Amino acid sequence: MNTAACRAGPDGLRIDALSFAYGDEPVLRHVALEVSEGQFLSLLGPSGSGKSTLLRLIAGLEKPTRGRIAWKGVEITGPDIDRAVVFQNYSLFPWFTAEINVALAVAKAHPDFTRAQGRELARDYLSRVGLGEAAGKYPFQLSGGMCQRAAIARALALEAPVLLMDEPFGALDPINRGKLQDLLVEVWKSSSPRRTIVFVTHDIDEAIYLGERVVLLGASRGGRLLAEIDVALPRPRQRIEFFASAEFRKLRENIAERLDADIISGLAAT
Repeated sequence: MNTAACRAGPDGLRIDALSFAYGDEPVLRHVALEVSEGQFLSLLGPSGSGKSTLLRLIAGLEKPTRGRIAWKGVEITGPDIDRAVVFQNYSLFPWFTAEINVALAVAKAHPDFTRAQGRELARDYLSRVGLGEAAGKYPFQLSGGMCQRAAIARALALEAPVLLMDEPFGALDPINRGKLQDLLVEVWKSSSPRRTIVFVTHDIDEAIYLGERVVLLGASRGGRLLAEIDVALPRPRQRIEFFASAEFRKLRENIAERLDADIISGLAAT
């Protein structure tokens, strides 16, 4: 399997010689990565590989110990409206309804909208994630999975050119997980200009199904970039046919072998 070359120019996301540590504990080591504008990148690795930390660094929520991250040639030094984030755990304002939580993001994306226009668009985004009937409910009235869907609707409503997602579907049941995976792909394909998505997961199937590229992070000796792999499988992707295809199975086996080898290397070093 050929690894993908770094192809992003000044119009994409660029990570140069990045390292990050908590005190003396290394989390990421010497990561160099480029993501073209409009690309869907799956960031895959086991727990402890630093993938969530890398996402936080791209979001500007952490600062590198060494190295540099830039979007369109401008160094990232903190959070910005051009990067929307969906975390593993939803982060809704508990004193606002789901509709108002999303409407706050709409107001940032469309400051010229009236309050009525903003709330109408917020309800539309909630409907897209299957929460049209729950727009008037507060987070404590929703299940954890419903809250996460509301958080995803809020991130989409921000209409940021970069969407950073940290295992956003992990708390969802299989049916809603599949629906939101397909919704995310549809939003990505239909946006103009197309959004750049960095999607963190530890699920190999999800990484391949969603991404154009899969970047593997290893957990041994601090998070390191193991490989960049193109997913040269056509879209649209129909689930049953996709997961049954020989091409998918071959790609999945290749990725699993690389991750297993990193785990074995880490165990041998202890």
